[in-house]
Amino acid sequence: MSLTGLERRMSGMAIRAATAADMLSVGLIERDSFADPWGSREFTSALESPHTIFLVAADAGGIVCGYVIALAVQDEAEVLNLAVSPTDRGKGIGAGLLDAAIGRVCDRGAANIYLEVRESNEAARGLYASRGFEEISRRVKYYRSPVEDALVLHLAVQR
Repeated sequence: MSLTGLERRMSGMAIRAATAADMLSVGLIERDSFADPWGSREFTSALESPHTIFLVAADAGGIVCGYVIALAVQDEAEVLNLAVSPTDRGKGIGAGLLDAAIGRVCDRGAANIYLEVRESNEAARGLYASRGFEEISRRVKYYRSPVEDALVLHLAVQR
């Protein structure tokens, strides 16, 4: 499930490691996607951390259309953030980014992958379920703006 080299091509998109030059685009996608978006400090920290996998999907013109951030430490990993530009949703970009992140954390030795998702986010829940993630718990009133429960999902990676 690992990426070949630094990128994997799919549907005219290239998935590659994020760079500092991508942060403006990532920030715009974040603000278009979430009511309580991450700030530039969180993205910079993720980009600089040796434990973080930060990938972007870019079109043929190099325009960033989506991103995923995952954290891998020892045998556990967490998908911290995944978003696709509203105009590019429904094209399989989110699935490609998730698959790439899963591959990368597995390459680092992860046997268990976790993530949180808004209970009302049916599209994301469907994507995660299609990859084998299962609900293991709930965090009541975890999200702000609007206040909503988070579902904690888990994927046990087969080796």
